[in-house]
Amino acid sequence: MALPQTTRRSFLKGASATAATLLAAKTLFPAGAFAQGAGPEVAGTRLGYIALTDSAPLIIAKEKGLFDKYGLPDMAIEKQASWGATRDNMALGSANGGIDGGHILRPKVHLYSAGMVTQNNQPLPMYTLLNLNEDCQGLSVAQAYADLGVGIDSSPLKEAFAKARAEGKAPAAAMTFPGGTHDLWLRYWLAAGGIVPNVDVDVIVVPPPQMVANMKVGTMDAFCVGEPWNEQLVNQGIGFTAATTGELWANHPEKILGMRADWVDANPIATRAILMAVMEAQQWCEAMENKQEMAEIIGRRQWYNVPVADIIGRIKGDINYGNGRVETGTDLYMKFWGENGAASYPWKSLDTWFMTENIRWGYFPADTDVKALIDQTNRADLWLEAANELGLTNLPSGDSRGTETFFDGKVFDPANPQAYLDSLEIKTLA
Repeated sequence: MALPQTTRRSFLKGASATAATLLAAKTLFPAGAFAQGAGPEVAGTRLGYIALTDSAPLIIAKEKGLFDKYGLPDMAIEKQASWGATRDNMALGSANGGIDGGHILRPKVHLYSAGMVTQNNQPLPMYTLLNLNEDCQGLSVAQAYADLGVGIDSSPLKEAFAKARAEGKAPAAAMTFPGGTHDLWLRYWLAAGGIVPNVDVDVIVVPPPQMVANMKVGTMDAFCVGEPWNEQLVNQGIGFTAATTGELWANHPEKILGMRADWVDANPIATRAILMAVMEAQQWCEAMENKQEMAEIIGRRQWYNVPVADIIGRIKGDINYGNGRVETGTDLYMKFWGENGAASYPWKSLDTWFMTENIRWGYFPADTDVKALIDQTNRADLWLEAANELGLTNLPSGDSRGTETFFDGKVFDPANPQAYLDSLEIKTLA
């Protein structure tokens, strides 16, 4: 469906004003402010998270006292019921009882900022500050389809869905938020197998913590969500994992730390302190020797309220797919830091892929000025400032991670996203 272009245009019209504000902030608080003795402007703020393993760095930063270490003793990390609730609380901001940022789906920064999913299409300017993790989401299918041989190739489901429709049923596949990462992984996987989303199978929205219960009662036939819910599904014998998203696209970006632009602009030193705490937590989460403790911490009642057994396997790369396939010691584990921080660095080229896919499925108009929106929202410069303050070296830099190759042979060149879009047979352009 066509989306309002006036919202996007009015949003981008303010780019120069925002850039001027940012320039002033950088002049007042240049890199090295911590070394010069300037402390954060505030003692903390409220960040949201969903009960998904990739929110671990925020929780670890809180539990290990890293926010306190960098002068933010009043940081609150608050559970959100759904991605819709996260959006609504982000729009409120902490001053009105909401949140100023948190663990969010990467495309949400673009969707919020352009007013595509907000109340009355009101733009909510946001910044992408860092990438929280890579890989370790899952494409799971109900146990009833276990004998079809569904895996990285989704095509066996096409005939099964057609049969269900002929019998008057409505097969459904669930994701967590329209235009979000799980939506895009699910649609890519289905389309690569010749299955047209919302034609051959209904695509519905279900909050991550409710996925397993909904599949148990037959709400959906397949879903895409982050861990620990795919592993829990297998452990409860309700379904199986057809593929992990790392098999679709190795080392793909996933969640981010995103924050309201107005809060960041008003609190540049506090923002850097938040980045430093979370980046240090990411490095801790990356270490294999910390995985058990990490699972024990995030699984606690006050965080996820999930058994360690539903968390531990996949964060270490040990995957029981639930259909007789078991792989151990794979490279499909969740990456929090990567080599020299490459998994944490917010590459603009990866934002370009997400924007291109959102155009593919009609969430953004085809004439969207993608570069302008990404330049306005991606704050890789702040990531580098925080990394330098931490004394890190050999850091990633620049805008592009290079070309990306997917399991079906498709290649995305961020310098020519239109060629990638043209190569895709199944799409729903606005």
